[in-house]
Amino acid sequence: MKTIYDIVKRPIITEQSMSEAANKRYTFEVAKSANKIEIAKAVEEIFGVKVVKVNTLNVRGKTKRTGRYPAGRTASWKKAMVTLTEDSKTIEFFEGMV
Repeated sequence: MKTIYDIVKRPIITEQSMSEAANKRYTFEVAKSANKIEIAKAVEEIFGVKVVKVNTLNVRGKTKRTGRYPAGRTASWKKAMVTLTEDSKTIEFFEGMV
């Protein structure tokens, strides 16, 4: 059984994701096996907000060189963009970042 903290791994802090935070749209790294319904329930329970929509995408790992011959890959992961309702409160974690 997955807990809510296994589903939502960490927030994504980039310029683009911080500009979307003004529109109550937040970005998280989530478990690859999580679906949109599980992600929405986990975010609602962790932060005490109401979710309207969840968009997800799988981010493919990049090929990286670690020396002369061995070429490896970074890990693939899943990203979720969560949109909150207009009357919902903001997520306090992101307020100091903007």
